Amino acid sequence: MKKSRIQPWIDVTRPKTLPAAAAPVIVGSALAWSAGSFSLLPAIGAFLGALFLQIAVNLANDYFDFVKGVDTEERLGPQRATASGLISLKSMRIAIGLVILLAVLDGLYLVFIGGIPIIVIGIASILSLLAYSGGPYPLASHGFGDLFVFIFFGLVAVCGTFYVQSLSLSPIVILGSLPSAMHITAILVVNNYRDRVTDEKSGKRTLAVKMGEGATRIEYLLLVLFPYVIPFIFILSGAVNWFLLLPILSLPMAVPLIKQVNGQYTGSELNKTLGGTAKLSLIFGILFSLGLVLG
Repeated sequence: MKKSRIQPWIDVTRPKTLPAAAAPVIVGSALAWSAGSFSLLPAIGAFLGALFLQIAVNLANDYFDFVKGVDTEERLGPQRATASGLISLKSMRIAIGLVILLAVLDGLYLVFIGGIPIIVIGIASILSLLAYSGGPYPLASHGFGDLFVFIFFGLVAVCGTFYVQSLSLSPIVILGSLPSAMHITAILVVNNYRDRVTDEKSGKRTLAVKMGEGATRIEYLLLVLFPYVIPFIFILSGAVNWFLLLPILSLPMAVPLIKQVNGQYTGSELNKTLGGTAKLSLIFGILFSLGLVLG
């Protein structure tokens, strides 16, 4: 198969956003390690599940935004595969179904380990990813996209990864999931901030459209910076030692991103900010995880 035919399929997975699938699993596994319950195979299963769901959301968003007329020639983001005709609607539907099937098959292994809670999480995740851009009330088009990402790609991803390794959950694990949840949501905020004008024209009422430019900038600022407070809360609780301050090393990555959203970048330039925010989520997650393991 020629590269020209493969490339649209690579692009439609939105590779720049995929670190969002890795960071929560790394953090959840580090929390399990610090609790003495790390297990490699369930960790790999959690990563594959998160990756499949992330790809499925990206495919479904590409498909439904075209079907619903959200994607137009004015779009500032990367080229959409279905809107540009590079991938047919039928092929995209098949691809979405296959990726969801892979997520389900991976989920069967996790259900074998974790039982009923994993079934509930799996069903809720699949229904929500389809409802994110599709259905009679698309979550992303009514301002609930940020909440969806925060819950499923942040809280659930970290806590679920911990649970399949330890078969337990605690407040400290939920606290540890917040940095990933916030940084991953910040990726979506950049996307919606960039597209707020074209989204409003098409009737897609994202949270960025509803709140406006200024409030969205503040949302991004809080989502990027508040995770740096979490390690101090851990330390004050006596749960770990000072190694957990390692994430501060990623702060020089965060500051330029905030400047870019606050006027340094506009339009398609924000595509770089989106990729940078995804990298920040991964680097912060790795440093946070390293601090948990060393501590």
